[in-house]
Amino acid sequence: MADRPSSPPAPGPAIPALGGRKPNFRERVVDVLRAALISGELRPGEVYSAPGLAPRLGVSATPVREAMLELVKEGMVEIVPNKGFRVTAVSEKQLDEYTHVRSLIEIPTTVGLTATAGTADLEALRPVALEIVTSAEKGDLIAYVEADLTFHLGLLALAGNDHLVEVVRDLRQRSRLYGLTALVAAGRLKASAEEHLELLDALLARDEAAVREVMTRHLGHVRGLWAARQPTAD
Repeated sequence: MADRPSSPPAPGPAIPALGGRKPNFRERVVDVLRAALISGELRPGEVYSAPGLAPRLGVSATPVREAMLELVKEGMVEIVPNKGFRVTAVSEKQLDEYTHVRSLIEIPTTVGLTATAGTADLEALRPVALEIVTSAEKGDLIAYVEADLTFHLGLLALAGNDHLVEVVRDLRQRSRLYGLTALVAAGRLKASAEEHLELLDALLARDEAAVREVMTRHLGHVRGLWAARQPTAD
């Protein structure tokens, strides 16, 4: 099939403008584009050019091109000579495998925090959990994905295993959450977002059973509600 040119911006939640100079600006562009890929704002199979994307972020083409080259290394996009970057597709089998590995790591690690995490450290994550809820209410999927990643990696970091955090970061970045747009349209994303607050409250109550139940339900959304499909049978 012939390569398709960069498409005009589709209706729906916009990629946020990033105009201005900030510390780690290039990293910020990478983060926003990565979140756009995970949430489906940039669609698999589509070809996007740096000049075409730059106005949507309010920046020049150079940092966008550099960011996309970084995402090439992560396997999220691939170079299409003289055209731009094609968003790579992720198979259902791959997504099931990523979620399975995440459940093996994230659920027991988070349950273990009921005995080890300090109250102040847990409460420090509440503003991030509230940001997730606010992003859901606004329908800002990119902010939602970014805050969700910050929350869960921050929580796992309390276990003190840096390698574990990086493994989960990689798995989360490989995931795709194309069902979020439909949840926003149906007004159902806020309920999922509030699970982050429910999880914090269960951790602060030192209730292992409740933490396990919330985390199991929450990760189930990755291949259910958030992915616009039901999980495959074992």
